[in-house]
Amino acid sequence: MEQQWQRLDGSAIRRPIEDEIRSVLAREKANGHDLKVCIGTDSQVRAGNTAFATVIVFLRKGKGGFMYVLSDNSRQRMSLKERMLTEVGKSIEVAYGLCGLFTTYDVDMEVHADINTNPQFQSNHALKDAMGYIMGMGFAFKAKPYAFASSCCADKAI
Repeated sequence: MEQQWQRLDGSAIRRPIEDEIRSVLAREKANGHDLKVCIGTDSQVRAGNTAFATVIVFLRKGKGGFMYVLSDNSRQRMSLKERMLTEVGKSIEVAYGLCGLFTTYDVDMEVHADINTNPQFQSNHALKDAMGYIMGMGFAFKAKPYAFASSCCADKAI
């Protein structure tokens, strides 16, 4: 079953996400908006099922924003660190697939990781690996408390 991207209102994107993003970038640039894109993933475990939500958040500097959501589920058991790195992997997969468009349209992009920078939190055990993974792919990296795409937007989409 192919996964389907949706708008925040739940309406489905009926074409490849690359085509949708290309159209959005052209429209937003034509309307004079200065854009920034943040990509992030969050997950929750319930009754042995892990629900993931990946978001592409578009920020119109000074004029609000909008986002697209991709939901996914897994029955695979994972440690917390594995789950955090799976979240990062899902975000990188999306960022990598779209980075050429963002470069073409001169749009800044960040990858957000729902990982706490405070060592007192368990998710912190994945911080160095996640940061290396994201930055090693050439993307800008943000972690909590600055990773709103994953810790706020994706969290609400699960």
